[in-house]
Amino acid sequence: MQPSRSRYSATPPAERLPEWIRSPIGNASALETVQAVVKQQRLHTICEEGRCPNRGECYAAGTATFLLGGPICTRSCAFCQVDKGEAPTPFDAAEAERVAQAVQTLGLSYVVLTAVARDDLPDHGASLFTATMAAIRQRQPQVAIEVLTPDFWGGHREEAEAIAAQRQRLAAVLAVRPVCFNHNLETVQRLQGEVRRGATYRRSLALLAAARELASDIPTKSGLMLGLGETFEEVVEAMRDLRSVDCQRLTLGQYLRPSLAHIPVARYWTPDEFDRLGEIARELGFALVRSGPLVRSSYHAATP
Repeated sequence: MQPSRSRYSATPPAERLPEWIRSPIGNASALETVQAVVKQQRLHTICEEGRCPNRGECYAAGTATFLLGGPICTRSCAFCQVDKGEAPTPFDAAEAERVAQAVQTLGLSYVVLTAVARDDLPDHGASLFTATMAAIRQRQPQVAIEVLTPDFWGGHREEAEAIAAQRQRLAAVLAVRPVCFNHNLETVQRLQGEVRRGATYRRSLALLAAARELASDIPTKSGLMLGLGETFEEVVEAMRDLRSVDCQRLTLGQYLRPSLAHIPVARYWTPDEFDRLGEIARELGFALVRSGPLVRSSYHAATP
C-alpha cells in the first residue's frame, strides 16, 4: 500500500457494484496468448496493470495497449492501479525492441502505446514513445500506432522554460507520426488536485492544444472517468473545454476502485446517463465518442 493513499483505506465502498458493471472476461484464448507473450518479453500492458475489463475483447480484435517505462510511476494519482515510487526501474534501452517483437508475434494490427510518468528522465519519457514507434515500424510498418502520453511536464524552474521543454518533447513524439495523439484529462477541473497529483487541468488542455498546432492532421483524443464526485454539469463543462482546444475524440467511462487504498467511488453512473453524455459530446462536435460504464481510453481504438 502506498503511504500517500492510506487515508482512503478506512472508506468503505459507497454502494454495491451494479449489474451493468459486471462484464464477462471475453476471449479467454486471446487473453492467455497475449499474457504469455507479454510475460516472455518481460513487458507491461496497461490492460493488465490497470485490470481493464475489456482486455479479452481487445486482444481478440488484434489490439493491445503497452505500458512503457517499466511498472513504477513517479507520480501518485489517487485512482491508478500502477505502482508508485520515487525510484522507478532504470531506463531499459531494449524495451522498444521487445515491444516490437511482441507486436509481430501477436500479429497486432493496432497498437496503443502509453507510459508511466518518468519525471526522473531528462525528456520525461518522450523517447520511450519515439523509440518504440520506430522499432515497431521497422518490423511491422503496416501497424497503426496510437499514443497515450503523460504531460511531459517538469524539469525547469521557470514556467516559460518548462512550457518550451514540454512542447519540444511533444513535437518529438508527433514527428514519428502516430495515427492518434491521446492525453487524458481524467476528471473535471474541481477534482484535479485530489485525483491527478502532479498534473493540472490547464497543462493538459495546453498539451492537447499544442498537439493540434504542431500536427493538425493527427487527431487528438482525451478521456474522463466518472464516479469521483463530479456533477453532470461539470462533465459537460470539461467536454466544452476539450472542444475549445479542438480535441476531436472522447472517451467517457466509469471509475472502478482498484483497492481500498485508492480513492473511493462516489457513485456509479447509469448507462442512460452515459448515453446522454455521449449525445451531448457529439452535439459539441466531437468526431468520435465512446461513452459507457466499461469504456476505457483504448476501447475500440482501432474502430473509426
